[in-house]
Amino acid sequence: MNFRPRAKDEPEINLIPFIDVLLVILIFLMLTTTYSKFTELQLTLPVANAEQLRDRPKEIIVSVAADGRYAVNKDTLEGRNVELVARALAASAPAGGESVVIISADASAPHQAVVTVMEAARRVGLSQITFATQTPASAGK
Repeated sequence: MNFRPRAKDEPEINLIPFIDVLLVILIFLMLTTTYSKFTELQLTLPVANAEQLRDRPKEIIVSVAADGRYAVNKDTLEGRNVELVARALAASAPAGGESVVIISADASAPHQAVVTVMEAARRVGLSQITFATQTPASAGK
C-alpha cells in the first residue's frame, strides 16, 4: 500500500487558442471597416428629368429665395416665421388637405427655410409635399 500523497497537477489555462480567435476577429474588423474623415461636405442639390410644370388647381407652389424669403403662389410674404407661412398655406389651399405643396428652393437657400415650409405644411394639415428640381440642361445656368 502506497500512502504517500501524490503531487496534484494544477489546472492550466491555455491562452493560445483564445489569442488566435482574437487575432482572427481583429483582422476581420480591420478588413471590413472603412475609415473616412469628413472635414467638409460638398453638397450638390438634385437634378431630375421632370415634366414641365402645369397649372394644376390642387398645387401650392412655395418659393424659397437664397436669403430665406418666402413666396406662396407668387405672393411674397413679409415675415419668415412658421405661423405666417402656415397662414399663407391655409389661405392658398383650394382642396384642403388634398392639396400638394411644391417647394421650389434656391440652391443656396438655408436648409432651415425649407424645414420651416415643411413644418408650416404639417401644421396646416398638408401632408403631400414635393420638391421642384431643375432639368440637367438648365443645371449649369
